[in-house]
Amino acid sequence: MKVLKGQDILALGFMTFALFVGAGNIIFPPIVGLQSGPHVWMAALGFLITAVGLPVITVVALAKVGGGMDALSSPIGKVAGGLLAAVCYLSVGPLFATPRTATVSFEVGVAPLTGESPTALFIYSLLYFLLVLAVSMYPGKLLDTVGRFLAPLKIIALAALGIAAFMLPAGTSGDALPAYEASAFSQGFINGYLTMDTLGALVFGIVIVNAIRSRGVESPRLITRYAIIAGLIAGVGLALVYISLFRLGASSHEIAQGATNGAAVLHAYVQHTFGSLGSGFLAVLIALACLVTAVGLTCACAEYFSQVLPLSYRTLVLILCAFSLLISNLGLTKLIEFSIPVLTAIYPPCIVVVGLSFCKGLWNSQARILGPVMAVSLLFGVFDAIKGTSLASHLPEALGHLPLSDQGLAWLVPSVITLAVAVVCDRMLGKPREALA
Repeated sequence: MKVLKGQDILALGFMTFALFVGAGNIIFPPIVGLQSGPHVWMAALGFLITAVGLPVITVVALAKVGGGMDALSSPIGKVAGGLLAAVCYLSVGPLFATPRTATVSFEVGVAPLTGESPTALFIYSLLYFLLVLAVSMYPGKLLDTVGRFLAPLKIIALAALGIAAFMLPAGTSGDALPAYEASAFSQGFINGYLTMDTLGALVFGIVIVNAIRSRGVESPRLITRYAIIAGLIAGVGLALVYISLFRLGASSHEIAQGATNGAAVLHAYVQHTFGSLGSGFLAVLIALACLVTAVGLTCACAEYFSQVLPLSYRTLVLILCAFSLLISNLGLTKLIEFSIPVLTAIYPPCIVVVGLSFCKGLWNSQARILGPVMAVSLLFGVFDAIKGTSLASHLPEALGHLPLSDQGLAWLVPSVITLAVAVVCDRMLGKPREALA
């Protein structure tokens, strides 16, 4: 029976970590650290739950079912499960996350030299996605190209930045924004959504499993075990990165006062601490982080859609890269503006499907539980999403008084109530007839 060597398991863990650490993972913690002031560690706790805890749990859940999101969502039916999977893949693929990797790396590393020029953005994004295309064409070599080469470079760069954040703080923390003063934990929790790590985990599950299989491992038990180890390695790495970036942001009040995004905070810190040499270092770090994530997302999306569309894997890689190139030229601000309401709406049902996958042995029918709870979480997630748009005035006033509504978690209490009702109904109905036949 084929097994992985210790160095292969480590490379798999590095690859998983590198796939997760992209644009959002680097730009959101510093701005949370800056804006939360003295409440930084309470905000960090909420952030770590959605940006580390949920992704690791998702990797474990996917490993148990073989890596595919379709298996995880099968209890809600083929059509609904396929629709959920498609929305997740498109969100973390060509619609939001993949284009964002190009725009963030451009704005941090290139724009300071060229200015916010549309022409410069187009040339950069074209070269960027040509490189993504070249690496993504060979998914079987991901463990070598990412796990053994790109990931270690990325880890070294992140480690240097993390050590500097603790050893060379730029100053002291300032006052917290009113939102963090009122509820630092929930603000951190919601900001963890924006990293897209849980959606990324749903997408990367099949990439991780395929990377294990590319080494000749066929045992489902071993595949699950190696995927879980990889997820835990990635989780530890993510937590260390986030904690150091929170520290960096919290100590940058004097040098980054008024900054509106994490990229500006990072640039201010590195320029202050390392000078012009630091700007070059930051540009390389962001480019590496974003490139690896873009490759992983492109491979995962092409792998999924090649199974549901009459198109080959390589054709889909080409289409996905071309579409991501077009979307990336909208610019970072518009991308984030569009993505926030969509992520707010789709995160709740994704959290539900992952969380309840561990409890399926507790009830007679998984479908009776999962379907209603996911539907309610999606409905109230949509309400939360609309509240952050210009359409908010059209919502019934009562929705603004729901428990946790002010924290953007209006979906939580209705979902728990629906779960309780569904469990009672499941007990009353007993085993499904098919199971009794």
